[in-house]
Amino acid sequence: MLYVCAARGVHDPTLSADRAETEGRAYAAVRGLRIAEVIRDPYGEPDPLRRTGWWRVRALAEAGTAATVIVRWPAVIAPDSAVDLRHREVRWLQDRGVQVCYSWAPLAAQRASRV
Repeated sequence: MLYVCAARGVHDPTLSADRAETEGRAYAAVRGLRIAEVIRDPYGEPDPLRRTGWWRVRALAEAGTAATVIVRWPAVIAPDSAVDLRHREVRWLQDRGVQVCYSWAPLAAQRASRV
């Protein structure tokens, strides 16, 4: 699955999210991954458990229907100011056999996340 949580642009409110989705789809295509679902959340809430879309990510992971979550960079899960929340969520996914991959070019070389 592809999870997108991006800030809204002033002139084009969906530009950041659209770019993140395009980048995530390209990342998946190069690696032979199939994106079964794209999940979007509005940007701004630091705690992923307070986002509707993130609950969908968790539900798919819990059901065993997702093997990989693609996000643009770690701060999509939780900002650097809430790194403990990010680590909690990555561990939660990993405990269910789901890997987290980053589509942003400098991080894309790292296949799976490290907590």
